Amino acid sequence: MQTIVILRDIQTEGDIKTLVDTLCTKATNDTLLGASFGAAARIHWPHYLTTQYRYWSNALLGQGQPEGGDPLPEQVVLPRSGAHIEHWLDLFSSTVEEHFAGSKADEAKQVARQMATRLGLVRSRELPVD
Repeated sequence: MQTIVILRDIQTEGDIKTLVDTLCTKATNDTLLGASFGAAARIHWPHYLTTQYRYWSNALLGQGQPEGGDPLPEQVVLPRSGAHIEHWLDLFSSTVEEHFAGSKADEAKQVARQMATRLGLVRSRELPVD
């Protein structure tokens, strides 16, 4: 017998925490992203997570105080190239799809695509490409 799992939409701060925590765990353990992400984020982990929770809560739920600026702190040198950006986006989208479905889940993926586009344009001028 096949089990059918019905996913719910992103609705609460707990959902935001699930999304961010799962994505950070995956990125840290990822072959392509793990070394740079883990080395940089580990040093500033509490601040990084708080920044991510606040950013995504504001972007998707309209809650929290927007800090402005890039939700990836400058000390996190990721993504660095087109390949890193595309891989990060794939990882983000798959994380959303594993846990959520609905209009806010779709919005999260759209915001991530916009962020990836911006990171590709801005960071490519700031950081050397691998």
